[in-house]
Amino acid sequence: MRKILILSFTILLFFGCKEEVDTTFLITNTSIGKLDKISLARDLEIIYAEDSIVKDTTVINLSNNAKKVRVYEKGGKHLLTLTPSSDSIPTIENVKIEDIRFVTEKGVGLNSTFKDIKDNYAIRKIITSMNNVVILLKDSDMYFTIDKKELPSSLQYGSSRNIEAVQIPDKAKIKYLMVGWGE
Repeated sequence: MRKILILSFTILLFFGCKEEVDTTFLITNTSIGKLDKISLARDLEIIYAEDSIVKDTTVINLSNNAKKVRVYEKGGKHLLTLTPSSDSIPTIENVKIEDIRFVTEKGVGLNSTFKDIKDNYAIRKIITSMNNVVILLKDSDMYFTIDKKELPSSLQYGSSRNIEAVQIPDKAKIKYLMVGWGE
């Protein structure tokens, strides 16, 4: 009887314990590491109490609303660049991922390629600009920028030409990874 009780307890303990996932550098639809989609700009000092925050000094002198907020680790590594909304109670409108350790739930980050994007996400639209192509995803606030230098030479010049997903090489590197939470 005692052996059965011990065995039952061991099985319960084994199956009852889930492995805790480290979310420090995880990008989801509602969060980026410590930052949530509903986080208020005024709470950044609390959210990143163990890190360093740098605000645009020119804007600080003119008003209370910083245009850009840069988040650094205590060691100096640039983690994120945040853009607060201009609402009466500002939230975070845009997030630029600066650190390669940030990855999505599907493992896509700044060290990924276009192939990683298209293998893991449905592409909604590709926007062509003078120097870059921006890849917008379906059902996600994330978007990726790829430098036109990563494209075949025939597609590198001019912004009027629409570029399709099939024209972007699989090995094209991500230049920027952004999350736009603005409505």
